[in-house]
Amino acid sequence: MESNKTSNLNRIFTRNMLRHFIEGKVDNTYSSVIRRYTIKPDQKSNRQLVSEIYCELKKNYRNEYFYKNTLLNKLLLGVHSVNTTTALTEVAIAKSKADFVLINGKAVVYEIKTELDNLERLSSQIDDYYKAFDHVAVVTYEKNLHALQNVLINIDKPVGIYILRKSGKLGVVKKPERYTDDLDKEILFKLLRKSEYEAIIVQKYGYLPEVTQFQYYSACKELFLQISIEEAYILVLSQLKKRMRLEIEEFVKIPYELRFLAYFMELNHEDYQKLEQFLECQYGGE
Repeated sequence: MESNKTSNLNRIFTRNMLRHFIEGKVDNTYSSVIRRYTIKPDQKSNRQLVSEIYCELKKNYRNEYFYKNTLLNKLLLGVHSVNTTTALTEVAIAKSKADFVLINGKAVVYEIKTELDNLERLSSQIDDYYKAFDHVAVVTYEKNLHALQNVLINIDKPVGIYILRKSGKLGVVKKPERYTDDLDKEILFKLLRKSEYEAIIVQKYGYLPEVTQFQYYSACKELFLQISIEEAYILVLSQLKKRMRLEIEEFVKIPYELRFLAYFMELNHEDYQKLEQFLECQYGGE
């Protein structure tokens, strides 16, 4: 597949494109992809066309969005619930970024390795993830399983393995097991926003430090570092779990193909209404 074609496919399932859908903007990339990958678009709704474009990803170009959207649908919505579980994405941890994290009673980091990726940085990524979370898993494709297992043998930690099969089903090769030896309070503190670490300090000590603005961050961090690692981890998870605000009744109506975007954009009621109007509307592109 030529690079400009894949580039256009990549640009369909993005925050910018979803915002264009919501705002009803005519988008040249969307029109171009429709011409390239759909049949008789003028007879179909945007909902049908988005589904057809997504099918192209599934068949020929399983990029990171396809994997992330599958994880959100299969795990957050299929196994767990948006009422009890929080998903996070692109979480900065030391020198790495976690692709997908699910938090309910426990937390699991899912590192994605698509057909478009290699395994060069995997060892360092896993080392970083265990500094912040006690369960880590890798999600990859069937032909990559042997190479992945060879890398994980050398890591010697209980990393889980999931396979995203050609059918779109998520298979479990090995469930991740709890591993806490590498948890690092400095790294945990850096995960938190100001309001989150303040909430932890108030909960633990009953007050916030009365120091100058210049000293405030360091004073809060010092108090946090005095908490035992076991308690600090539980307190951090409880704050991260509160991070997402979701219009649940509206969200569950979103098409499968767009759920990852809709979840992390934290759309409001009006956004959902406008998106529904766009999806139901018959395509009117050039």
